Amino acid sequence: MDIFLKNSKYRKFSLASILSSAGDILFYLALVTYASKLKNYSLALSLIAISESVPKLFASVGGYLADQTRNKFQKIVWLAAFRGVLYLLVGVLFSLNIAGWNLVMMVIIINFFSDTAGIYSTGLMTPIIVNLVKEDQVAEAEGFTAGVSQIITMVAQFVGSGMLLFMSYSMLAIVNSATFIIAGIIYWSVERGQISSTIQNEIEKRSFFSVVTKSFGQVKTASGLLSTVLVLALLNGVLSTIEPLIAIVVAGNRQKMIIGTYSFTIALVGGAAAVGISLGSIWGVKIFKKVSLYKIILLATIAAIVVTSALIIKQIFWGLAAYSLLGFFAGIASPKLTQWMVSSVERQILASTVGLLNTILLLISPMMTTVFTTISAVSRVNYSLGLLLIVNGMVLIITLVLMKKEVNK
Repeated sequence: MDIFLKNSKYRKFSLASILSSAGDILFYLALVTYASKLKNYSLALSLIAISESVPKLFASVGGYLADQTRNKFQKIVWLAAFRGVLYLLVGVLFSLNIAGWNLVMMVIIINFFSDTAGIYSTGLMTPIIVNLVKEDQVAEAEGFTAGVSQIITMVAQFVGSGMLLFMSYSMLAIVNSATFIIAGIIYWSVERGQISSTIQNEIEKRSFFSVVTKSFGQVKTASGLLSTVLVLALLNGVLSTIEPLIAIVVAGNRQKMIIGTYSFTIALVGGAAAVGISLGSIWGVKIFKKVSLYKIILLATIAAIVVTSALIIKQIFWGLAAYSLLGFFAGIASPKLTQWMVSSVERQILASTVGLLNTILLLISPMMTTVFTTISAVSRVNYSLGLLLIVNGMVLIITLVLMKKEVNK
């Protein structure tokens, strides 16, 4: 909080990032609500979940390109404008008389390109944040931005749910477009500062594979970092799979699990995670500052087991409570890992290293999302939930083994 209040450049940068996050969730809610009304809603929701997950696989490439990019701020501004234009196009498509499945497929493709651009933009932001704040303030800064983003995201979900009662899908897409354009304007206002010229001098021209090799080498030599990342990758796969499965379970049990309307229920799901992540990112990072990442992962895994069990027995309120707790511990883990990375790798390849680790963290996510949602689409969602429960148990056992090894060192 102190960094946000005292550092004007970081404050503007953070506000723009938060605004972009709000824009993302606004239209995601609209698209999921629209898709849930199609005849084969399970397949439609599965495709949306897959399209949201796959761009994250490009984090390593995005980080490398970011490290090789001059005028990083300028590129961030243009990317925000590009994403704004894409959602303007989505607004136009929704205003036309296009068959439901054709429309959903076109919007999924556009959303895929927008999310891919967002991955590159995230890579550009990493070294900028490090230059805007002190090195030992990175975890706090990342945590604050992530936490507030989640609060805004939660508000955006409920606002979006309310908007759908009186606003068309087309208009909501246009509102989403406006958030990216406004964010681009804010980034442009920060770009005029001297920090951009400082960042663009920190460029080391190397091939992609040589940078990745060097990044991996530095991560591997940092004691315990690689094993922690691998465990988090498993947990991340579980986390990314839960939300689309909740959407599918709720859609198939409307009478028992819907709270108000379908869109409002999905907003509650996102809101539960957002509250947990925001509390964990803003305050949890300080409260659990001296607690190891393994213990945080252990607690998160227990919460994931409770969420999955609640979905199996169709208990939406227990599921929401546990999902919020899962978000809380996930909100703590991410900034702590970022701080560890910043202190372990060279600044010139920071974005590449963060991208590499994010790729490792997220590599399992689209695979698990694809597998579990596909199982739900072709058979029954309970088969997916049972398999997810088994995976949760595996993550729990692996974490306990790694914790024991860490204690015995």
